[in-house]
Amino acid sequence: MFIRLAEQHRRFVQDLVMNLKALAIVLERRGYLASCYTCGGQMNSASFMVSLGENHLIRFLVSDYGITWTEMRDDRELMKLEGAEAIAQLEELASLVKHDILGPAAVPQSIHQG
Repeated sequence: MFIRLAEQHRRFVQDLVMNLKALAIVLERRGYLASCYTCGGQMNSASFMVSLGENHLIRFLVSDYGITWTEMRDDRELMKLEGAEAIAQLEELASLVKHDILGPAAVPQSIHQG
């Protein structure tokens, strides 16, 4: 049972990393400063960052150790979410991109404004 769960977790992380890379590409094409770096060829961890303007930065980290969403403005941490809450926040960001409504002032409502 645990071997199966470990394999499912590895596939989940790999899928999440692939989606982060795609999101970074889409955001870059729309003029945002975005990046997604991975370590190694197995895609078992990633660091995703996007600047939404006016010193507003989103960082999403995924690894075997956990999943974290961190939002910063003016170099101060505004919000930090982990696990399912972090993924839900990432989904909200991706939804704004998908529906082409992400702009300097259009960020997920649960994101704090500094």
